[in-house]
Amino acid sequence: MLEKRDGQVRLPEEPIHRVTAPLERFMHVEAASGIVLLAATIVALILANSQLSEWFLGIWSTQVGFRVGSFEMFHSLKHWINDGLMAVFFFVIGLEVKRELVIGELRDPRRAALPIFGAIGGMVVPAGVYLALQAGEPGARGWGIAMATDIAFVVGCMAVLGSRVPHGLRVMLLSLAIADDIGAILVIAVGYTESLDLMALTLGLLGLVVVVLLARVGVRSLLAYIVVGVLVWLAFHESGVHGTIAGVALGLLTPTRAYISEGLFGEVLNRASEIFHGGDWESEEDRGAKLLRFRQAARETVPPVEYLETVLHPWVGFLIMPLFALANAGVPFELADLADPVAQAVAAGLVIGKPLGIVVLSFIAVRIGLARLPEGVGWRALGGGGFLAGIGFTMALFIAGLALEGEILDAAKVGVLGASVVAAVIGMSILSFVLPKR
Repeated sequence: MLEKRDGQVRLPEEPIHRVTAPLERFMHVEAASGIVLLAATIVALILANSQLSEWFLGIWSTQVGFRVGSFEMFHSLKHWINDGLMAVFFFVIGLEVKRELVIGELRDPRRAALPIFGAIGGMVVPAGVYLALQAGEPGARGWGIAMATDIAFVVGCMAVLGSRVPHGLRVMLLSLAIADDIGAILVIAVGYTESLDLMALTLGLLGLVVVVLLARVGVRSLLAYIVVGVLVWLAFHESGVHGTIAGVALGLLTPTRAYISEGLFGEVLNRASEIFHGGDWESEEDRGAKLLRFRQAARETVPPVEYLETVLHPWVGFLIMPLFALANAGVPFELADLADPVAQAVAAGLVIGKPLGIVVLSFIAVRIGLARLPEGVGWRALGGGGFLAGIGFTMALFIAGLALEGEILDAAKVGVLGASVVAAVIGMSILSFVLPKR
């Protein structure tokens, strides 16, 4: 039965809700995913540098797969995480990019100018710094590692500072991270695709066309899109183009408009109210079917982009990204490894190149009149935010796994981890000093 409290109608609370309600709130706070990601990273590093190292690292080499007729697909557990589960992560990135481009901050060219210029500087300069230190060396292929920004950790750092962070700076950094993700996607698609199976790629592209056609003819079944999406991922994976690009493409194809308008949904609610309050509910036929239609109508009033982002974000933030960290951040190392040239090149790109590129190109854009600083944000605060953007982590480790292998890959991971810590400390220190006190 419904309960009335403070003049409002509420659903009844059960004892289990006392446990689940705080958990749901926690899982929907984006900053919390950064805490879980950090915990997973620490666990991976501890286990990889303990007596359990061989066992822990061996887990991710376990072969997992399936066979259907003459077709078989067996890969290591780490491969399934990096190429399979991370496709869902990139799908959510595609959703975020689509939302920002159509209904978010990046839809307005003047508002988008500053984060776009900042993102360009934050990608080109770090890559240049890395190449300047690694040109002609075996690690030169890792030029894309220092271009990435980890949005979960950036949001987590801003959450620690709380209300002291101006809204303009928060939006600027989040928009910059989204633009940064677009650049990283292009880097993965163009810079780290070695060979192509044109037949498989053609099938993948046809699958994307099928997704568009399904949306055009009005197919609303989520299951249908999941089936086609899995087939598109499989085609991209077999083509040589990284499977995560399929996730991005599917995210970008997701509609940003609701299927049912608020006015129409209001009429549906009125009809439901008449059935429940008119005493006809007991005599109504197909009550289960009617409830399903009411539930579907409620879901269809929310744009698919927003709905899928809300549903998938907890899974990505609290399962996929921590699993990725466990599988990739576990690197046996000693302090001497920080002196490795590849580790130093990565660190220099993230800690020096990233903030320098963001601030310099933002300054140029503002001086020539193409952009303006957000209200309440000065250059010192932007500099602090630039250092926070040097927290590469998830995307940086991902690109490192595509670009390098063996000891060079381990050195790059050490550089990413060390640089992310340094960038976070410097960025937080600057912002704590320059932002107004509570």
